[in-house]
Amino acid sequence: MPSKKPRLTVYLTEEELRGIEASAARAGISLSTFAKLVCTGLPVPTLEHKQAVQEIIKARADLGRLGGLLKQAIAADGDKFTLQRLLREVDAGMRELRAAALKIR
Repeated sequence: MPSKKPRLTVYLTEEELRGIEASAARAGISLSTFAKLVCTGLPVPTLEHKQAVQEIIKARADLGRLGGLLKQAIAADGDKFTLQRLLREVDAGMRELRAAALKIR
């Protein structure tokens, strides 16, 4: 059974339509979603924002992996060199995570 959601029809010039389509494409969302967000005054996500979120997800996964390796190295009485290397990688991952988080602001 199809839903009967209210529909809004807008008349645009070709130039206006191309501009709106380009803006929706830059945001990486559909024309309908873009129009809904703009008309309701909600923020339109940017591709940069989406990329920054993906970077944060990747950095968190890398930090989780490094944390697991560090835990294994400590439990196995790993040598000092291995522990220091893992700690440096964790530190670098934290810096990467902070940098990605700052892009979102």
